[in-house]
Formats: sequence, C-alpha cells, structure tokens
Amino acid sequence: MKLPPLRAVYCFEAVARCNSFSQAAESLNVTQSAVSHQVKLLEEYLGKPLFVRQGRLLSLTDEGKHYYESIRHALHDIAHASQSIKEGNQGKLRLAMYSTLAVKWLIPRLDDLRQQHPEIDLSLIMVSDDPNFNDHTADCFITVKPPKKHFHIEHLYQERLYPVCSQYLWEKLKNQPLPESLWQYPLLSVTSATASGKEGDDWRLWCKAGDISLPSSVQMHYFSHMLLAAEAARYNQGITFLNHYFMTEEERHHSFVRLPLHDLPTGDDFYFTYKSTRAQDPHIEKLGRWLKIQCAEMNAEMNM
Repeated sequence: MKLPPLRAVYCFEAVARCNSFSQAAESLNVTQSAVSHQVKLLEEYLGKPLFVRQGRLLSLTDEGKHYYESIRHALHDIAHASQSIKEGNQGKLRLAMYSTLAVKWLIPRLDDLRQQHPEIDLSLIMVSDDPNFNDHTADCFITVKPPKKHFHIEHLYQERLYPVCSQYLWEKLKNQPLPESLWQYPLLSVTSATASGKEGDDWRLWCKAGDISLPSSVQMHYFSHMLLAAEAARYNQGITFLNHYFMTEEERHHSFVRLPLHDLPTGDDFYFTYKSTRAQDPHIEKLGRWLKIQCAEMNAEMNM
C-alpha cells in the first residue's frame, strides 16, 4: 500500500477546512508558503488540481471536494486512535444534545449511568440547535436530524406531546367532562412545537387528531419555547403540552398532571448517532444501550 505524503495531506485538510491558506497556516503554526508548498506537492502526487484560485477567492475543485470528504474522517480517526493509545482508554465520552433534553431528562438519570457503568466518564455538550457532527464537537450525539453518511444511527424514541396542567387546575377539572371543560381556561400554545411554527397549531392539530372542535372563543396565550409555557402552566396560568422528557419524576408527582386525553405526535424522532468508524467502541455501545433502556422505561411510564 503506497501512501501519499502525509504532511501534505494534513496541510490540504487544514486549507480545505478553513477555506484559506493563511488561516490554515495559522492553525498549523507554520508559514503560509510552507502550506502552499505542501499542497502543491500533493497536487503533483495526485496529478490533479485540488483548488481553484481566482484572485483572493479560493474553492475546491470537484476532485478536491471528493478527496477532502474521503480523507478528513481518516485523519480524525488517526488522531483519535493515537490519543487513545497515548493517554489510555479511560472511557471518556462527550455527548452533544439539546439543552432542554439534557437538563430535564438526562441529568436526573446520570446517577443511574454512573452506578451501572462507572467506567464511562461522560461529559455533556449542550446545544440549542443541531451542531457540526465532527470530533471537534463531541464523540456522540442525540439529535432529530442525524447525518446521512459516515455515521451509525440508533433510534431512541418518537416525540409525542401530552396535555398537562398544574395540580391546582386539575383539582378544578377532574370532576368535569373532558375535553369540554378545558375551554374555560387559557390554552398555552408553543409555536416551536409544530413544523409550521404557527401560533395555535399545536392545539388545532391536537383537536383534529381527536376529532374535537376547538371553540373560536377560547383564550390562547403564545410562547416561543416549551420551557416558557411549562412555567406558565406551573403557575396555574393555563393548560399546555409537554413531551416525554420534559417532566421529571418529581414534577409528575408534585407540579404537573397529565390529562387523561389523547396525545399528539410531533413528527420528530430522536436518534443516538456517532461515527461509523467508532461502531466497535465499547463505551459508546454501552452508552447507546443504556440510553435505549431509559427511553423504553420513559415510554412505559407515559403509557401507563
């Protein structure tokens, strides 16, 4: 097996990632002329131009794009394997996930993970949106939009919304007919809960799923995030929707009551994903199995 000049490949990856010779040189702590020389060596070795240079504009050729996609994962894998040998495999994992999911669902369960798998040293990386799926960000991810290539994907659960209210409101509702009695209280709508992002769509879709007529006179308040609507519901300001993971066990017993009515699928599925090249990592495998068990137990609780 004949390898290309690896230093040249390393410099090429940096230029392609930074889309700049000067920034690549700075990140590698070498001169720009040294980086240019290495890239030229690689182009001569391959017999193909890898970049198109038009004045100050820089872009990859078709061959350059293909080569970059092929080698960048290999370089990350070499770096990771070398670091594991050098520092020892101590079970350190970085898991990137949505901030609300981390705070409301995973953190209350972390003690169970530590008891069952003390060999896993887990660090959480909280994100508000889907991150860049690479080794610089984390080792593994929980997301609703997993990468389509080069990643192993495991389904965790399908998100569903449940109508909930405070303990105080439930005392008023529990002896009244449902859902008709809901309309005398404000409905708390979350615009981000549905794909459309329209105000009130969560309640309209829920009513449609249950073949229920939503009165035009109903009072409705709008929130951009479920966290805000949940706090309003906690303080007896109306009825809202929460998903599987949003209610901790303590909140289910002391703050919120799930109304005995149908639920609403949001269309989002959550996945545990990591690079295909790490499919044999024992710590990632253990974490994935533990996460799926937690999700199965959560589903069982919500379906009781």
